Amino acid sequence: MRINSSIQEAVVSEFAAPFISEEAVPAAIQRPSHELRAMWRNTRMVVLCVLSAALYAAVLIPFKVLPLIPGVTEVRPGNAIPVVCSFLFGPAAAWGSAIGNMIGDFFGGVGPGDVFGFFANLVYGYIPYKLWTIITPGDQGPTDFSPRTIARYTACCLAASILCADLVGWGDNMLSIRPFWILGNVIIFNNMVASIVLAPLLLVAVYPRVRAGQLLYRDVMPELRDHAKPVRIIGAIMLLVGETGAWIAGNLLSSGHWQPHFLPATFLASPYDKAIAIVVSPFILLAFAGMMLL
Repeated sequence: MRINSSIQEAVVSEFAAPFISEEAVPAAIQRPSHELRAMWRNTRMVVLCVLSAALYAAVLIPFKVLPLIPGVTEVRPGNAIPVVCSFLFGPAAAWGSAIGNMIGDFFGGVGPGDVFGFFANLVYGYIPYKLWTIITPGDQGPTDFSPRTIARYTACCLAASILCADLVGWGDNMLSIRPFWILGNVIIFNNMVASIVLAPLLLVAVYPRVRAGQLLYRDVMPELRDHAKPVRIIGAIMLLVGETGAWIAGNLLSSGHWQPHFLPATFLASPYDKAIAIVVSPFILLAFAGMMLL
């Protein structure tokens, strides 16, 4: 079937490419590098990455004095920046979000959980524009505030926010720093407030100008090629199932409302770090695999 062959191409491209030379791969299944890697070979995309990181850090740092969870998260109107930049700069915004958050963390205290925060912000800047191109026709922008566009935009932001929260909650709970049920909900709320209230205002102001100046990621990197549509749809389903499963399991386990009988009793005591590692990790891996196929 065509879908199976497309999935085979995607798997070879994403997971085998670092280990197999181009000569060893048949021409029929050769694909360009994933855009998260390929963008580093484009000078203008690197500049846009630096710009995204600088903007994000510049807005995050002043609000470090207003913590919601001390040492973890604070009032973050700056969370609108990764979403805005995602629609503008694509993969450059994903890396810029991760790097900008890391810079901001240096001003609020650095800990082992910040490793998970780096990847959480990477996906927070990556998922919105990727899902958007799957569920919207053509090259439609996010500034048309019709009910359908608003619903699609909200879905993209929510999907990005959930996986972002999953990664931070999963990581911190496994390290016995803080429970998943706190982080997994506060971060989603924080991200969605910024995404729904602030980001649309910024997009209305800058998206048409960036598009007119041909600085959207598609203009800067016209060589970008997406996977076949069936593969991308399967990836989106994997992402949504994985991140939703991780969020539900993480909340139930860390709050003590679910004690799986297949786990030893010693794993089912607070802080539930071992239970989180065993049960939530497969969902996280499923979500990540799906994200790479978007």
